[in-house]
Amino acid sequence: MSGLAFMIVDDSPIMIQKLTLMLRELGHTVTGVCEDGQTAVKQYPHIKPQIVTMDITMPGMDGVDTVTAITAADPEARIIMVTSHGQEAMVARSLDAGALGYVLKPVSKERLAAMTERAMAFRFR
Repeated sequence: MSGLAFMIVDDSPIMIQKLTLMLRELGHTVTGVCEDGQTAVKQYPHIKPQIVTMDITMPGMDGVDTVTAITAADPEARIIMVTSHGQEAMVARSLDAGALGYVLKPVSKERLAAMTERAMAFRFR
C-alpha cells in the first residue's frame, strides 16, 4: 500500500522529521504538518489527508480532543495515534473518540506500515 497522503500532528520537530522520513520511505506523501491540535482542526478540511498521525500530548488542545473535533467534522477520518508507554488511558480515550489505532514510540517503520494498512482496511458503517 503506497502513495497515501498523510497529515502529521505533533509538537516535536524531531518526531515530525522522523515520521516524514519513514512515510516517504514507505512511498507516502506528507501533505500537511501541524504542531498543535487547534491548527490541525482548522487545516484538516483544507489538507484532506487520507491518514492523520496524531500525537497525544501537545500544548493547548491534546490529541484526544483533536481526534474528537476532527471526527465530529469527518466521521470517516482515518487517524493513527502516536504515543509513549504509560499513556494507555489516553489511547483508550482516543480510540473511543474515533482513532483507528496507535503506534508506540519509538516508532518503527514496520509498525507504522502495519497500522497504516489496518487503518486503510477499516470499513466505516
